[in-house]
Amino acid sequence: MGLFVTCLVNLYRPSVGMASVRLLEDAGCEISVPQTQVCCGQPAYNSGDNASASAIARQVIAGFESYDYVVGPSGSCMATIRCEYPKLLADDPLWSARAEKLAEKSYELFDFLTNVMHAAPQPVLCKGTATYHDSCSGLRTLKIKEQPRQLLASVQGLQLTEMQDAETCCGFGGTFCVKYPAVSVKMADDKLANIAATNADYLLGGDLGCLLNLAGRMTRTGSPVKVYHAAEVLAGMSDLPAIGRGIDDE
Repeated sequence: MGLFVTCLVNLYRPSVGMASVRLLEDAGCEISVPQTQVCCGQPAYNSGDNASASAIARQVIAGFESYDYVVGPSGSCMATIRCEYPKLLADDPLWSARAEKLAEKSYELFDFLTNVMHAAPQPVLCKGTATYHDSCSGLRTLKIKEQPRQLLASVQGLQLTEMQDAETCCGFGGTFCVKYPAVSVKMADDKLANIAATNADYLLGGDLGCLLNLAGRMTRTGSPVKVYHAAEVLAGMSDLPAIGRGIDDE
């Protein structure tokens, strides 16, 4: 299978990619990471630049269509590949069918592990209380809700507690936070208040964009909550510095 690493993981948090590989290999998958992969094209697509988004989509399709499955640790990226590529290239006679075929075998990481591989994670330890943020694209487009919670239930020492409005947007929204920064900050602050109310030690999620946004706001407001991609915890990598923190901050 081909691992779609995502831009943010590649640039800001490679450990999420490493954790994804570990989880997929433990589930019995043979992993390949195509060197030709680029951005999924979502920022261009959401901004109305369909020409650039189409060019990116064609490159992604060409790089991944030979694999049995395409899996990525991001609901937003995989929703773009799975749901938007067929629409974007619907009128292209050379690429429409190829986009459809790729979409059919493209999955978000936790959905793939749970519903395709029926995987049982290896025993790992992470002591403390965690709350989970449901990202918009993963939840609303791909129906990712119970899958990560089911997997995290196997982590020894970890107690999950639900925050109020877990399904509400964190304010990142890709280019939304750039276009409407004041609204974005207010949405992030509302989310941080709900997180704080749980007294959780950790904030977990499945989309690095959301997690970077919230971790950044936490740093600015002095929150002690540690932020991790859920894949890192499932792979036994919660001893790494949390997102937005350095070694000296731990």
